[in-house]
Amino acid sequence: MPIAQRAALALTGLLLAAGTTPALAADRAPSGGPDRAALSAAIAARPGDPLAGAIARVTVDGHAWRGSDDDPVSGQPVPSDAAFRIGSINKTFVAAVLLQLAAEQRISLDGTVQQYLPGVLPDGVLPDGSTGGPAYQPITVRQLLDHTSGLPPVKEGPDVKDNDGMIAQRFRVETLEEVVQRTLRPTTGPWPEPVFAPGTAQLYNNVNYRLAGLLVERVTGHSLRQEVTTRILRPLHLRHTELTDGAPEMPEPHLTGYLLDTAHVPTDVSEQGGNPESMVSTPADLDRFLRALLDGELLPPQQLHDLLTLPRDASGQLVPYHDSDDCQLGPDKGKACYSAGLLALPLADGTLLWGKSGHDLGYSDGFFATADLRKRLVYSVGVSGVTPPQALRLAAVTFGPFAR
Repeated sequence: MPIAQRAALALTGLLLAAGTTPALAADRAPSGGPDRAALSAAIAARPGDPLAGAIARVTVDGHAWRGSDDDPVSGQPVPSDAAFRIGSINKTFVAAVLLQLAAEQRISLDGTVQQYLPGVLPDGVLPDGSTGGPAYQPITVRQLLDHTSGLPPVKEGPDVKDNDGMIAQRFRVETLEEVVQRTLRPTTGPWPEPVFAPGTAQLYNNVNYRLAGLLVERVTGHSLRQEVTTRILRPLHLRHTELTDGAPEMPEPHLTGYLLDTAHVPTDVSEQGGNPESMVSTPADLDRFLRALLDGELLPPQQLHDLLTLPRDASGQLVPYHDSDDCQLGPDKGKACYSAGLLALPLADGTLLWGKSGHDLGYSDGFFATADLRKRLVYSVGVSGVTPPQALRLAAVTFGPFAR
């Protein structure tokens, strides 16, 4: 089941957050480090917070703080190095692999999906050979990565009506091909038309990255799991990060993810299926990956530039965001805020944060950093849906106020 990504809109709540608890001098890290007391207060559960444990890692000027809050359902403490399902943070891993392939000239970001995956996008021909179905314009690899493809909304996950159905069907595993087929060529009803012409607007859409994963596999001849492991996980020694490949088990220790059933009882949904892009990681591993990504350890200069470039039109203006559910902060409110694998969030002082939020069943996660990597935040809260209050408080302490 696709969990909507609403990081930019949710983080607007930071602008209304109350001031954090002041830290005593003895509680602070060395000068320039994180405010440990304020971070401990931020992650601690408050009335109205979801019933879930939380973990986080914050780094400021080379000094790291690691924290967690107990699981209120089980009553057990949560280790600060616990593993969790990272949701759409996996898109940043997929983007990094495609950008590496572009650096190797094995793929062009301006090459088309139709070129690399012939026959996957509808071309106006229906299954019976007749014409009349939608014919998609050429869509580039870059437009997949920065969500300007205009493809119709993704159709994935179990077809259920309520949380009880989600809980019962959580072990379902879908291939990337199945997701793309259900989205673009459904077996019932007409095939959907594009939402907008490629490159003219931006709209966050999981199907872009299901196609990106297929591109990696088609171009390399290897599974996405093998490519991510060989290119990123092993070189960076991310020993606690893996593509689960549909295996439901979680490593120990792990943060328990919960979903409320229809009787409002928290149900442990940590074990679940997913798709070949589903991943598990830890705060330390994600912090290491984000550092390597932004400091050029994984990408040459041109591809790092591509990673940090927001889509613009022919006049040099940011393309509009298609609806009002995202990209709603700062002077460019309503304009594109997703690059090729990352989300840009503006601070009040004009600084841009780069990172990504992620949501899996039972998990809400994020990792963000300033471009100079002086300040970094990784968090996970064991709850489904919107960005939880703990994450907003942690971000407020780490980075300060966001632009209005």
